[in-house]
Amino acid sequence: MRIVWLILGLTSLALGAIGVVLPILPTVPFMLLSAFFFSKSSERLHHWLLTHPKFGPSIEDWHRNGAINRRVKRIATVSILAAFGISLALGIKPLLLVLQAFILAGVLVFIWTRPEA
Repeated sequence: MRIVWLILGLTSLALGAIGVVLPILPTVPFMLLSAFFFSKSSERLHHWLLTHPKFGPSIEDWHRNGAINRRVKRIATVSILAAFGISLALGIKPLLLVLQAFILAGVLVFIWTRPEA
């Protein structure tokens, strides 16, 4: 089972790394998933991720207090608005736009109601 957790951790890590340069893909949630999966599969990778200078502090904030840094909240908001803007520009069907708007609004409410680190 450890190999499955390891593969899931590496996949989450890769998606989070892509999210660093692709604003539509979230980074921190994938890093949180990676930390969880690595805790089940590889103590070395788990420790590496928790002590990583870029990702470690966000993971620790979440583990300690369920907190999200204000800067991360702003970046997430801009990314969500950009994703919705792209959908608008692509002429997605109105029903799908409404569904997307409700889901993204829910995500924004969740993000902005978390405590700040």
